[in-house]
Amino acid sequence: MIYNSVLETIGKTPVIRLNHLAPEGVEVFVKAEAFNPMGSVKDRLALGVIEAAEASGELKPGQTVVEATSGNTGIGLAMVCAQKGYPLVVVMAENFSLERRKLIRFLGAKVILTPADKKGSGMLEKAKELAAEHGWFLTKQFQNEANADVHSRTTGREIIEDFPEGSLDYWVTGFGTGGTLKGVSRVLKAESPNTRVVVCEPDNVPILGSSIPQERDSQGEPVGSHPMSRPHLVQGWSPDWIPKLTEDAQKQGWIDEIVPVSGLESIQLSKDLAAKEGIFTGISGGATLAGALHLARNAKPGTRILAMLPDTGERYLTTTLFEDIPVDMTEEEMNLSKSTAGYRFDVKTPAPPASDQEEEAPLLDPAELTYVHDVTHQADAPVVMFALEWCEFCWSARKFFDRVGIEYVSVDLDSVAYQEGNRGGKIRAILQDQTGAKTIPQIYVGGTHIGGCTDLFDGFKDGSLQPLLDQANASYDASVKLDPYSLLPGWLHAR
Repeated sequence: MIYNSVLETIGKTPVIRLNHLAPEGVEVFVKAEAFNPMGSVKDRLALGVIEAAEASGELKPGQTVVEATSGNTGIGLAMVCAQKGYPLVVVMAENFSLERRKLIRFLGAKVILTPADKKGSGMLEKAKELAAEHGWFLTKQFQNEANADVHSRTTGREIIEDFPEGSLDYWVTGFGTGGTLKGVSRVLKAESPNTRVVVCEPDNVPILGSSIPQERDSQGEPVGSHPMSRPHLVQGWSPDWIPKLTEDAQKQGWIDEIVPVSGLESIQLSKDLAAKEGIFTGISGGATLAGALHLARNAKPGTRILAMLPDTGERYLTTTLFEDIPVDMTEEEMNLSKSTAGYRFDVKTPAPPASDQEEEAPLLDPAELTYVHDVTHQADAPVVMFALEWCEFCWSARKFFDRVGIEYVSVDLDSVAYQEGNRGGKIRAILQDQTGAKTIPQIYVGGTHIGGCTDLFDGFKDGSLQPLLDQANASYDASVKLDPYSLLPGWLHAR
């Protein structure tokens, strides 16, 4: 099927039966929202609120959009805004996973961080300030009816189609904004009234289960944190107040049961779902499954339960979910490596036998000799790096130059420009002849060869690089303090 834009691929996510984690006799299914183009259920929200604002005239062409989010809504909005041409600013508390920030920025949006101790309500207030100051459109995901409406039109309808004629006994979800909860439960109560709606929340943050109402101002906005709020492990769930959309569903009587779930159990079930079912989800997905399995253990045979999996596990690489997942080989993996003879870290590859005949020195191309001299002796471009586009050492050197504010010329010897007539190979032969080094990158400052990536880093650390930069009139930021070796890729640190 051909789609006119990525936005047409949102929704219609699969329902998948669990074959190993569900107790015998009970059918447990998951709705895998990671199949949305940006990997979460919030893609639906993002498209719904933007298109509703366009239709109402609240959002003007080219106007900046702003929202407070733990990440998934921001990622979804970044996709939608990129496609539709709206600038986007996302406000996020600093304690949410780092990959969410990078994904949002990769999609062309800006990320404003707020202090972790100000919690979700702090990032919400910051978003309001920015919208008021700059005239931006605030999507108000926690109270925007378009959020719930898109789930009534899509998610709810998909569930009814997959479980026709009331064949679903339980629908299990968490709540973040409350949009999925309100939008889907509204459809289920109207068209599948025998389906019980079960809402999960962290067991140490029972803001719904406490029955303590959320304090609100005259505009319906939350006033501070809910008295039962405290930090918990389930990112994206249960902000420190009760969202208006969640409160609406509760007041309408659409919530049949509230199940508290443990953060540690949520993490374990996310891992179990991956290792035993091959389904990759985040902590919130593990948490929803925890609630579904609690129901399943006490359910009568033939019961059918559907749990929402809001996103993909890749949103959590820098969180507690992955903290005990090793990067290097475990002892068991090392033993497997040793079970065959070759390609091992514990055995050095023998050097090739020495040749009886000396290698002839390659003939150096006169034109490329001139080029190497000229490119390394330009007064207006004193820093030159002979590099490879794919090389991680070259990328580390590039990151260093950027961090220290050094302008440089990169001669990428494996690029298309240097392939014709084997120019790249000829230049490498010249560099090896002149420097004695076979490796890349090779770096020059003011015509002086300083060496490769680690030589560059050592020169910065011991202070010998800075005088060379001064002599060559190369500008740099002398105030920068960093360990340049931190810019090397992680696998090199492990060695």
